[in-house]
Amino acid sequence: MIREVKIRGFKSIPKLDIKLGVVNCFIGANGVGKSNVLEAVGVLGAAAHGTVDDESLLRRGVRPGLPRLFKSSFQDFRSLPHIGLEAIAQTGAIYRVNLLNPLESPEPAWSFKTETLTDGAATIVTDGVRSRGNLNPKAGLAAVSMVTLPSDSPATRLLLQLQQFAIYCPNTPTLRGLVPDPQTREPVGLAGGRLAEAVADLRKWSNEVQSDVLDDLLGLVDWAVDVTASRSVQALLSPSVSRSQEVLKFKDRFMASNRNELTAFDASEGVLYVLFTAALCLSARGPGLFAIDNLDQALNPRLVTALTSRLAGWLGNASTPRQLMFTAHNPAVLDGLDLDNDEVRLFAVDRDSNGHTVVRRLVMTPELKALNSDFPLSRLWMMGHLGAVPNV
Repeated sequence: MIREVKIRGFKSIPKLDIKLGVVNCFIGANGVGKSNVLEAVGVLGAAAHGTVDDESLLRRGVRPGLPRLFKSSFQDFRSLPHIGLEAIAQTGAIYRVNLLNPLESPEPAWSFKTETLTDGAATIVTDGVRSRGNLNPKAGLAAVSMVTLPSDSPATRLLLQLQQFAIYCPNTPTLRGLVPDPQTREPVGLAGGRLAEAVADLRKWSNEVQSDVLDDLLGLVDWAVDVTASRSVQALLSPSVSRSQEVLKFKDRFMASNRNELTAFDASEGVLYVLFTAALCLSARGPGLFAIDNLDQALNPRLVTALTSRLAGWLGNASTPRQLMFTAHNPAVLDGLDLDNDEVRLFAVDRDSNGHTVVRRLVMTPELKALNSDFPLSRLWMMGHLGAVPNV
């Protein structure tokens, strides 16, 4: 697991060190830099894969742009010539990179100024190693070194987790299967494509391990008694509807048994977002580290509280260690977070008087616990006790 991320000179973040848990929630006003934190990890993941360019960034859900948009620029801060990013694993393995790209004459791919990879004990790739030979500065050495590393090496596991990282931002048309996902992945695409196939895999896993997770999921949305993925849905769809091969099919507990089947095109969008999140958390083919931007979109307050309360359990039940970073705006998200669990972490994101993004972990201090005995965390956030609220 990745325990710490360090960011230097990236967008609105001049300097930031964040210690991660299993569930990591970032709250704050619009425009304070929550998504920038996620995108910094996305750039680090691209570097760990060996290339940082528009294609590799889009593949990870990072908004591509010119170097002048990626490098910090403040009136009180002298911009660094490079962007510095680092990840530290629980095993002690470290991956660190400094990336360069000229502001005035940007190149398609960023150059690796320095790159460091350790397994916690030995150094595998060192700073400034490129000066030793005629190497392509736009190709990372750490990714190449994986060929010679054991598959169970701490350095290998760290690089793989970074390489798999992506920022997911689902939308309703893609979840329904009405439009193709521009960035397809396993188990689901970044916009929610292939949800039906992911749910089919989730059903199979649930049956194999005798888990009641699907029943629990459907209980969250009340009306659905069953969900399957099927190709035989012609009788339930208008012929004018374009669709993918697999389509989700639900049974409504309140409708007559001979007419109680609905597809993803007719079902409420809330159940689709819940199934999407569960698939990422539980699927055997899910990434070790991933982010969801605006996890709370399209969900009513009670549903989003119930969803967030299950995240730690889902991630803990995954076949491989898994971590989630997500942003949220709905205060009800906070009421589902068990902050007494050290692996569930809440971060307040603000901008200081100079416009720098600052991130502060919110812990349950005695004072906050006393307030929480009278008011839920959602209310305390709205009342201004947690910070991270817009100045309006």
